[in-house]
Amino acid sequence: MKYIVLIGDGMADHPIDILGGKTILEAASTPNMDKMAREGACGLANNVPDGYPAGSDVANMSIMGYDPRKYYSGRAPLEAASMGIGLKEGEVAFRCNLITIENGLIIDHSAGHISSEEAAQLIKAVEKKLGGDVHFYPGFSYRHLMVAPFGVNCICTPPHDVLGQPVKAHMPKGDASGNLSKLIEASWDVLENHPVNAQRIEEGKRPANSIWFWGQGYAPEFPMFYDLYELRASVISAVDLIKGLGVYAGMDVLNVPGATGYIDTNYAGKVAFALKALENHDAVFVHVEAPDEAGHMGNIEAKIQAVEDFDGKIVGPILDGVESLDEDCIVLVLPDHPTPIALRTHTPESVPFVVWSTADIIRDEVVEYTEKSVANGCLGTVEGNDLIKLLMKLEKSN
Repeated sequence: MKYIVLIGDGMADHPIDILGGKTILEAASTPNMDKMAREGACGLANNVPDGYPAGSDVANMSIMGYDPRKYYSGRAPLEAASMGIGLKEGEVAFRCNLITIENGLIIDHSAGHISSEEAAQLIKAVEKKLGGDVHFYPGFSYRHLMVAPFGVNCICTPPHDVLGQPVKAHMPKGDASGNLSKLIEASWDVLENHPVNAQRIEEGKRPANSIWFWGQGYAPEFPMFYDLYELRASVISAVDLIKGLGVYAGMDVLNVPGATGYIDTNYAGKVAFALKALENHDAVFVHVEAPDEAGHMGNIEAKIQAVEDFDGKIVGPILDGVESLDEDCIVLVLPDHPTPIALRTHTPESVPFVVWSTADIIRDEVVEYTEKSVANGCLGTVEGNDLIKLLMKLEKSN
């Protein structure tokens, strides 16, 4: 048996008045996920344990079969692993966003989805000016890293959680907060006067005029995915966080050209790489970031498009592709967490999942894939880190 897990990051939502009380999943056209619901089985997954942040780090760790209560140490160390940055003993990795501040308010956690090429120039300037005991590493788009010998116990708020709120109210607090705040404030002069931002302003784009720290942690220790499940696995994502989870889990990380983490990503490439990977892997995780980004933007139209693209350009072609495999295949589709349009940030509630197989191993009475309908599914509510075991159990019961 082969396994494919398709993750529509942040896809779940709350009812939206302007959509007549429907959620994004209810309003979007999703014939392929609905087909899976009619021909498969559904349930709800708790991917975020009580007391843990409702982030993609915790939630995707659960989906990949790791209990965050045992293995979670922070988001940034996972991204560091993807970027090939080794953390020495005592070193702490911080996510370092490039953000936009206007009139003392955080107005954009992504600096207008700045390009990686522009961002690299800005992070290089920050490293030249502020590096020393700390070091800054360019990543992808607005997502970068700082490594420092301090601060793991400080409180650093994700910028997407405080959009439209005052910068001063959400500066780091606790251990080394003074050092972290000084670095943020020192970045303002470095970035404000940089030619990249001058050009962005001239083009009517938002400037990346501040760095922002969050998601800090020490390097975690994971058992290998194969040792846990005896499955050879690979992971496909545009996001360093997801790739880093794969690195620590001993999975093969497959880099798809043109994968962007937004609605302009290379969907066809992700499908092609996933189906190819099944030739020498037992399981493939395919992560698509676009619904989450649209949720953070509060953009209903963009999120509907992102969900419809996920359904039409990922789910549909995967279902078609696995039909021609020599072995049967189980396909699992779910979000990692909701990213409600109204809140523009993550929430920890359970998410809808659907399981479909070429072997027709299980079926219930659910006929569409939505937050409400799957609550009646025969698989009930499960812990996210038990999903891989559930898939394997369904195979054996066939």
